[in-house]
Amino acid sequence: MTAMLRFPVLLPFRTRSYRFQWPADLLTSWALEMEFIILGWYVLVETGSVLLLTLFGALQHGGTLIAPLLGVVSDRIGPRNLMLGMRMIHLTIATTLMVLAFSGLVHPLIVLVLVGLTGLVRPSDFGLRSALIADTLPSEQLAGAMGLSRITTDSARIAGALSGAGLIAILGMGASYMVIAAFYGLGIVLLSQTGSAHSKPAADPAAPPAAQRSSALSDLSEGFIHIWNTPSLLAIMWLALLFNFTAFPITNGLLPYVAKEIYLIDQTGLSYMIATLSFGAVVGGMLMSRVRVGARLARLMIISAVVWHLQLMGFGHMQSLTAGIAALLLAGMTQSLTMVSLTVILMRESGQRFRGRVMGVRLLVIYSLPVGLLVAGALIERIGFAATVSIYAALGLSTTILIAVRWRAHMWPPS
Repeated sequence: MTAMLRFPVLLPFRTRSYRFQWPADLLTSWALEMEFIILGWYVLVETGSVLLLTLFGALQHGGTLIAPLLGVVSDRIGPRNLMLGMRMIHLTIATTLMVLAFSGLVHPLIVLVLVGLTGLVRPSDFGLRSALIADTLPSEQLAGAMGLSRITTDSARIAGALSGAGLIAILGMGASYMVIAAFYGLGIVLLSQTGSAHSKPAADPAAPPAAQRSSALSDLSEGFIHIWNTPSLLAIMWLALLFNFTAFPITNGLLPYVAKEIYLIDQTGLSYMIATLSFGAVVGGMLMSRVRVGARLARLMIISAVVWHLQLMGFGHMQSLTAGIAALLLAGMTQSLTMVSLTVILMRESGQRFRGRVMGVRLLVIYSLPVGLLVAGALIERIGFAATVSIYAALGLSTTILIAVRWRAHMWPPS
């Protein structure tokens, strides 16, 4: 307790649910990132196709199409219960891959099919983490808690990338998946200890009984209407759609291509690139957990987004590994500042009644990421990586500014 008073950044850990959720999310994120590095490199090496690599990345986000419906389910049964079921699916698929690897039956087509199944639930997991945090912590601790939560994801990219490359080199795919399955299993045990009286939303006392028994589609429609009628939420959704199309494809799907074709390095070198990007994001998350920006949070998000796209444009033209790693470090910082700010604003503005549905719609816009990946893959084969990144960064930069101007009362409020 004394340490928490001395370091306000640790205040969220006073809440029992958060003390269990944080390590549960950490273990799950580590397992997810180890799978990403192992399977992504496997697909690229076995097929030699950048299009199949981008398809691999796109399949991980197929569940964005059903995310709004999962958001409705979250509002009805609580985010923790839904997360438990989803993480059991991760554990089952990881165990299946482990058995296939030990049997020598792994094939790129099988990997893509299983990744597609995982992708049905993977996108919603990250949004539900935020919803559970918002349900179990006071609003004044949200920025710090979200920053710490972001660290679980980004530090996992460091540990997952480095350990994923090391495990498969030393143990092989089968034994590596034993470790991954163990991480998923322990994470499920920890997650089962989370939640509070607020983690399963109660029925709205002001709502008529019929509304409380409304259909899933009716609830989903209410969520869309709520977003449309709330300017700050609508602006955030457009920004999230944009970032997932223009920025994340560069760092969330194309780094294996950059490592192999531009920097001419192996899987270990790729893991260092991912770890550097993630370390920058960890630094950004730590800054967000300590800095109090209050009403200026939207300004911080816009400024960080502009700088983020400029850094990605520079990264696209880096021909040396050293310069590229430096650019990734800075891009990771601004990416974290942007996305943590976006998530906190979303949680504050949505309200508990609509939180699951709003996060479901937020996850739906992630579908622009696989679209961006597939378009980028086609463009790279025609005009090259540098030109493709320049187009993406310029589009993201200009559209961010347009959105900030269009909703300036909410994105750039007076001091």
